[in-house]
Amino acid sequence: MTVADSRPTSDHALPLTAFHWGAYRVHCEAGRVVDLVPFEHDANTSPIGRGILGLLDGPLRIRRPAVRRGWLEGGPGSTPERRGQDSFVELEWADALSLVATELERVRGQQGNQAIYGGSYGWASAGRFHHAQSQLKRFLNCIGGFVNSVDTYSFAAAEVVMPRIIGNFHKLLDDTTSWPVIAEHTELFVALGGLPLRNSQVNSGGLGSHTANDHLLEAARSGVKFVNVGPMRRDMPAMVECDWLAIRPGSDTALLLSIAWVLWDETLHDQAFLDRYTVGFETFRAYLAGDEDGTAKTPDWASRLCDIPAAQIRDLARRMAASRTMISVAWSLTRQSHGEQNCWVAVAVAAMLGQIGQPGGGFGFGYLAVNAIGNHYSIVKAKSFPQGRNPVGAFIPVARISDMLLNPGTDFDYDGVRYSYPDIDLIYWAGGNPFHHHQDLNRLALAWRKPSTIIVNDWCWNSLARRADIVLPCTTPLERNDFAAARDPFIIAMQKAVEPFAESMDDFQIFRGLAARLGVGPAFDEGRTDQQWQAAMYQEMQRRGDALGIDLPDYQTLRETGYARLAPPPRARVMLTEFRRDPDRHALRTPSGRIEITSPTVASFGYEECPGYPAWREPFEWLGSSDRGQSLHLISPQPATRLHSQLDHGAVSAAKKPGGREPVVLNPADASARGISDGDLVLLANRRGKCLATAQLESGLRPGVCAMATGAWFDPSTTEGDAICCNGNPNILTHDMCTSRLAQGPAAQSCLVTVTPFRGTPPPVKAYRPPTIQPSAGEHIMADHT
Repeated sequence: MTVADSRPTSDHALPLTAFHWGAYRVHCEAGRVVDLVPFEHDANTSPIGRGILGLLDGPLRIRRPAVRRGWLEGGPGSTPERRGQDSFVELEWADALSLVATELERVRGQQGNQAIYGGSYGWASAGRFHHAQSQLKRFLNCIGGFVNSVDTYSFAAAEVVMPRIIGNFHKLLDDTTSWPVIAEHTELFVALGGLPLRNSQVNSGGLGSHTANDHLLEAARSGVKFVNVGPMRRDMPAMVECDWLAIRPGSDTALLLSIAWVLWDETLHDQAFLDRYTVGFETFRAYLAGDEDGTAKTPDWASRLCDIPAAQIRDLARRMAASRTMISVAWSLTRQSHGEQNCWVAVAVAAMLGQIGQPGGGFGFGYLAVNAIGNHYSIVKAKSFPQGRNPVGAFIPVARISDMLLNPGTDFDYDGVRYSYPDIDLIYWAGGNPFHHHQDLNRLALAWRKPSTIIVNDWCWNSLARRADIVLPCTTPLERNDFAAARDPFIIAMQKAVEPFAESMDDFQIFRGLAARLGVGPAFDEGRTDQQWQAAMYQEMQRRGDALGIDLPDYQTLRETGYARLAPPPRARVMLTEFRRDPDRHALRTPSGRIEITSPTVASFGYEECPGYPAWREPFEWLGSSDRGQSLHLISPQPATRLHSQLDHGAVSAAKKPGGREPVVLNPADASARGISDGDLVLLANRRGKCLATAQLESGLRPGVCAMATGAWFDPSTTEGDAICCNGNPNILTHDMCTSRLAQGPAAQSCLVTVTPFRGTPPPVKAYRPPTIQPSAGEHIMADHT
């Protein structure tokens, strides 16, 4: 296989770069970026990109290294309650790097490297080299290691449970049955959590062409019938006709269990497939029949939980059995109480249908969650900046930050093993924003006071940077060279378009400077420049391509032409087709080598909330609660105008905030019952927090549910416990409970709130004002810390 196209176009004179939301030609005038021109091969460009215009040299850009005033004057551990409210003092780079190096040495010497938490969470840059997570972790490993996190906020529950069922998880994302196969073979596509096209604007590691829209439209034109199972009608694009099952949030497992019961009760299941390719069905069947708990998982049983008519459930089960059916599970379904169960029962139902490994049948995880899932592309995995070996073995599940900081030494369970939370005194964060991703932000803000020192590399004064003690300004992708390569046919040579703003430096320069001060310079950079590292990493990608029969241009040619496009594979992908053809030769990486509908391993852990087979467990917070009162169920989907919290301060995000506040979508009946009109300012509240939002009424939302996108910069009105997030961050309301002891994943989607009209004068939004910056405090203060 060869590269299909790497020729320059008429726009080639403009620098080309890539973000997680797409590739763009960069138009500059007088050293400033004035426009982003859509990449000529992208017919469905995301509007998110234009949100960066005006921000590169805007008032929220971090100009110089800065230290929080209270920390600088009082030393490590001083006035932690002032994080987020304090002013900052600018320093020279040499002083700032010496300060950071000295503080790292203090913690290592007094408490050991296990007192350092390396916080980083992807999505910072599409570039393979300037990948903040890899840069930070390589540096920390060079100085003796750090406490790490495992799994992701996106789908932690699936990352842990799916290997127990199928033997692998991330490989399944690469092997997901492709959209052309669906268009040709699938008859019925059951989308649990919908197919939200807004999510497919992004792709981890960048993308050259947004294809999900075209693939979905082609499937619809080919006659595929879609069923949208979820509380929002718009989670299936308007261009696709579908049946909408407006299910009660949190009850998807009950729905699938009752479908499984119908398949078994009416002998619609494929027993031959179950016998040959799975283990543990009899245990699951006994649970469906109620042998264990006396409750058969019938449609009548599920109807009371899902609030879907039993007849409709039976009809769907029969349609699934009579059709070539694809079951799609949205990533968001794992981010709720007992989120492990949704994907487990989906696999069990797909196995009962007997279509796993057949074209157009089986299951998929995350169609349209990002552009790549189901895309028809060749895969040559790009090498990232190597992180090295971490000598510190302690870790936490990614969403247990607050628990770790508030409860050092306390035991916790994870995937069948008992661990203890480490005692963290220093956090170093580069890439990501916990004050976006994490739940119960009031609790996180309290936990954030525990470490003596928090160091952050960032490019703008977002909600994380302003809660740090030491802030080191870093560059953006438009201010450096790199290359982007991901689950996408395009490899993009990211070209530096403008000079770094003010005194900002890239993460490699920052960590190289720190490594030199700590005596590990050669171990960190190996004597290579950033350009030499990029060339070496790309050459490794070339070698991987050669092994697959895919010829890539050399690195110099890539940089000259700007991009390369891989030819599609000769055959479209069908997930688990080899396993179906020969389950002995292509056995799964489970103990049995088969799909484990019942997992003896998970059963041996003794977790009541996560037994060894798919099971219904009532969510800790949902509309089925007898004490819900007038609460609405808050769902917090991904935003359409930014990536997570990135570019929330840009014009694209701001344009979708009526009255300058984040919108919350309400059903008109719910709004009317509460005296709320379209455009009103409302207060969302529960026992964890409060936030302001602008009401938007939408009949395509299930009654009893409200929806507010994640990503608005956290903006509490005060530092006290009764603070209101003025800017509408839903994570001030979400619960910090875990999915279960198995995965310890985030469960933000299980959340009840009250929504009422806001009376009086609202507090102003301050999130987009930079903190007060003071000039250098002088050498006498620096001397106290060095």
